[in-house]
Amino acid sequence: MKLTAPLLSLTALAAAAPTKTLNRRADSCGQYDSVQTGAYTVSNNLWGKDSATSGSGCVNVDGLSGNKLAWSTTWSWEGPGNTVKGYPNVVMSTDAQQLSSIPSMSSTWAWKYDGTDLVANVAYDLFTSSTAGGEREYEIMVWLDTMGDVGPLSDKMDDAKRPIPIASTTLAGHSFNLFKGPNGSMTVYSFVATSTINDFSGDLKTFVDYLLKEQGFDDKQYLITTGAGTEAFTGKDAVFTVSEFSVTMG
Repeated sequence: MKLTAPLLSLTALAAAAPTKTLNRRADSCGQYDSVQTGAYTVSNNLWGKDSATSGSGCVNVDGLSGNKLAWSTTWSWEGPGNTVKGYPNVVMSTDAQQLSSIPSMSSTWAWKYDGTDLVANVAYDLFTSSTAGGEREYEIMVWLDTMGDVGPLSDKMDDAKRPIPIASTTLAGHSFNLFKGPNGSMTVYSFVATSTINDFSGDLKTFVDYLLKEQGFDDKQYLITTGAGTEAFTGKDAVFTVSEFSVTMG
């Protein structure tokens, strides 16, 4: 999930919040604090905080209505602009499943971002392995937005050191560029939206199916983690508000 190179950021509208059936919980500000709510775990995950010269970050569970989660994170970070300071995120609790056995992964995600001089992204994050209990081998990211001088991992770069997409496609009603690159021993596929998607509603399986059909991905791989969040690099007074998030496995 470490990123390099610039991409364009736009703005759009956010959806209304779901009716909440849970009271707002106290902020969780520890480096690896997490809060489990229903089928979801919200994590602070400040894994790169030591690269910052100053700053902090917190997460909060704001409500749960059925399987629709509302959560938020606040952060401010100073330091190198090319290093991730944290990845506040939500992960769905589910058993590992072989990709060939998953008919659909319906998801909604409505969010907005406020702050100053933000360098960050907003992305779904799926991990797969050749066995149900194995190490992560592939990461599939779906970027809904990118802010500042950051871009996806890529093993193809132009003369200006910007990542070069390996394909372009339209999925779930939106246009994406696809990038591929290494992160250690893991291979990362990144679908990067060509314009900001503040209100996503679609089937995440369509992104997996595209890789299966067009990129020779192996349907015998197991989906071991399904999550979404924001990678925070630098910025002041950031407030990332998720008014609705859900994933339903078909």
